[in-house]
Amino acid sequence: MSTHPEVLWAQRSSETDEKKNVVYLTINLPDIIANTLSAELTSTGLKFSAKSGIAGAQEKSYAFEVTFFGEIVPEASTKRLSTRSLYYILQKKEQQAEYWPRLTKEKVKNAFIKTDFSKWVDEDEQDGEVAKPEEDMDMGEYGGMGGMPGMPGMGGMGGMGGMPGMGGMPGMGGMGGLGGMPGLGGMPGMGGPGGEMDFEKMMEQIKANQAASGSGAGAEDDDESDDDGPPALEETPAA
Repeated sequence: MSTHPEVLWAQRSSETDEKKNVVYLTINLPDIIANTLSAELTSTGLKFSAKSGIAGAQEKSYAFEVTFFGEIVPEASTKRLSTRSLYYILQKKEQQAEYWPRLTKEKVKNAFIKTDFSKWVDEDEQDGEVAKPEEDMDMGEYGGMGGMPGMPGMGGMGGMGGMPGMGGMPGMGGMGGLGGMPGLGGMPGMGGPGGEMDFEKMMEQIKANQAASGSGAGAEDDDESDDDGPPALEETPAA
């Protein structure tokens, strides 16, 4: 038993330019086995049958027949077979500004015949350029690159703050301005609001520490005089 393949269609219409008075018809069937393909195109319709899949192993039969709403010119129509589909550009016989209201002559609903939105434009917008299917890009997964998982528009990083492995630094700050670091004796003035260093206060603190430990500049002078020892005794002449 044969299955009806998916058929996509779109169209253009023109009273003066036959190249713009066409029907785009795509039989959307991947892996058509070429030697099983039969496509009989007439001025009033198309009769199609083919097998798809791996020849001799997983073949599946497809077939359908359609009568067009209006007549076409088979000799001026073209077709192209690819690994994904059989594609037709059908030349309409009657040149008119109005669109065909549907693909089929009979007004019956066929679930396998669908509008090809990649090629369709409204009747009053035919002068616009039609996007080719090969040029279409599907960004739905990443939302136009603006919504990749965990990266909302490349933002939301908190100004480098709170990054794992960075010690939870808010905005690269939060280090207390380097104040109280080991080895610096918790010197005030090494940090503060904004992480600025007050060198004057730092030098004052150094001097105060030196004075407190007796290692100031004055103490160094005293130490040097003490190192000379007591003055030498003068020799007295013998009586």
